[in-house]
Amino acid sequence: MATDIKDTVRAVEAAAVMGLFPARPRLLALGEPTHGEDALLDLRNELFRQLVEQEGYRTIAIESDCMTGLLVDDYVTSGTGSLDAVMEHGFSHGWGASAANRELVRWMRAHNARADRDGRPASERLRFAGFDGPLEITGAASPRQALTALHGYLSRQVDADLLPCTAETVDLLLGADDRWTDPAAMTDPTQSVGRSAEAGQLRLLADDLVALLDAQTPHLLAATSPDDLDRARLYGRTATGLLRYHHWIADTSPARMTRLCALRDLMMSQNLLALAARGPALVHAQNAHLQREKSSMQMWQGRVEWWSAGALVNARLGGEYGFVATALGTIRHQGVDTPPPDTVEGHLYALPEDRFVVDAPRLAAALGDGQLAPRVSGWFGYAPFDPAHLAGSDGMVFVKDVLPG
Repeated sequence: MATDIKDTVRAVEAAAVMGLFPARPRLLALGEPTHGEDALLDLRNELFRQLVEQEGYRTIAIESDCMTGLLVDDYVTSGTGSLDAVMEHGFSHGWGASAANRELVRWMRAHNARADRDGRPASERLRFAGFDGPLEITGAASPRQALTALHGYLSRQVDADLLPCTAETVDLLLGADDRWTDPAAMTDPTQSVGRSAEAGQLRLLADDLVALLDAQTPHLLAATSPDDLDRARLYGRTATGLLRYHHWIADTSPARMTRLCALRDLMMSQNLLALAARGPALVHAQNAHLQREKSSMQMWQGRVEWWSAGALVNARLGGEYGFVATALGTIRHQGVDTPPPDTVEGHLYALPEDRFVVDAPRLAAALGDGQLAPRVSGWFGYAPFDPAHLAGSDGMVFVKDVLPG
């Protein structure tokens, strides 16, 4: 079978990835089937450098907190802060400890510093974004940072009489942040503050603040910079998204986790669409967040399904959204051994190259209508490629063996 599919693969480089599409995608999504492997992040970094130099991409967005990611963006664009500080405070999910992420940020800052010395326009600067909400497995952040930042921006730009409340009212309704971040609420909805009277008032106020932001757009475009207005919109999306998420953390119905998973990807999709409006971006996250098909997960109450961020973005952007999944052969240090030969990974593992770009639709045609077996992983941290998604992917990057960093 290897001789039947060898013509569907190319060396891993930006030109091969671009060759999968009729035109350059505005959002090029590169998925990964596991987190925390610097070998995969090194590959992402290599592709991003080539996309910058050869294809005009200027932004990279990763599966990290959209609010803390602003610290990283400030550093790479203007040198604000230090590399150590942004690695410690600019990433969620522990991603700041990654040597590959550190190298990405270091390279982006060096690229921008050279551009500044050469007198290139601001549009040539590289930008960094987190596109996840301020969410962790154990719960969600307090809406304080986003809500107070939005209120502060508006209070500096519009008449005080137009504001629906004072900053002091927001602070009083928020109360102590540990009420919002209590990890017990994720497994016990009754411990959540998300349906309290104060939370309900905050949802209405956040909605009014976002409406005021939208209603004042002509004035704000003239009075502030585009970046400042973009950030204010990010604050608004995040504040309303977090308050909505906390509301459903307090839900006791069987649909609770389905709603929470869907709301997370909805927040992701809104952030991605905002980035798409700014220009071409490379997006990197787990395959399940970027695929066009529904995502699913087995949880304590059973299987849950929801539309991924990629599916939501694809519904809006169509051909301007491109998705390239990553599939793996082995991660032996995690107990993921050679894939069975009747799986997608097994067919690709039989090829001699260590890594390559795969034309997924052509591979699906080459493998024919025969039944491909789904691969089963004995390690919770690795999600094998679903063969049912093969034809729905634009392409795939296959890495034969992932070695420990």
